[in-house]
Amino acid sequence: MATLVFDIETSAQPLENFDEAQQEYLFRETEKIDDAIAKQAKREDITRFMSLWPLTSQVVCIAMLNAESQRGQSLFVADDFDEVEEENAPVKFIPCADETELLTQFWDVAKKYDHIVTFNGRGFDVPFIYLRSALLNVPISKKNWLGYRYACEPHCDLAEQFTFYSVGGQGGAARRFNLDFYCKAFGIESPKSAGVTGNDVSALMAEGKFREIAEYCLRDVRATVELYKIWKERLAGIK
Repeated sequence: MATLVFDIETSAQPLENFDEAQQEYLFRETEKIDDAIAKQAKREDITRFMSLWPLTSQVVCIAMLNAESQRGQSLFVADDFDEVEEENAPVKFIPCADETELLTQFWDVAKKYDHIVTFNGRGFDVPFIYLRSALLNVPISKKNWLGYRYACEPHCDLAEQFTFYSVGGQGGAARRFNLDFYCKAFGIESPKSAGVTGNDVSALMAEGKFREIAEYCLRDVRATVELYKIWKERLAGIK
């Protein structure tokens, strides 16, 4: 059974997209702070978190690979992109005019797979794309990725698997680390080795460096594929 491994990148929407009442709601906590410097710091903190919330953010890239064939696509939102891809390249970089087109293309690919692998997809990627698709009225071709948590089918979330479903909590032997930490621990090239992290996505969007986002997202997916192989060979089946 073919396995789809994917990852998403998100970026906050401009504040002007939200009316006065929405902005008041978003920054309500800052009104409790009297110190001007602390208030501004809290406002900046909330603004950073806006890229993680589906109602205040948008999907700007989805990279995906077939775990078996290593072929796939990196879909990304771009204002303008003229670079010509190699015809037989194993991974195609596909610019999309907007988020709606990106999600539509993603769900068209996803419907061909019965099994997916993510890193923290249950906690972030999947609910995020479900809500963004609903907001944009993009048909969702797979609605069973948030089913029974303690199962690897159809969704194997490696963040869940390497923590044995958070047994022992953050203070236990199976505390959760980020993908970069797991990669370094298991000898996999970190997706952050090129110097780009998820925190850079909004700035790269503003600078028009759309292809760099797509390449970074693909590195995340490649690392997830390698971590999945290790889990499958060494840890799958532990209960």
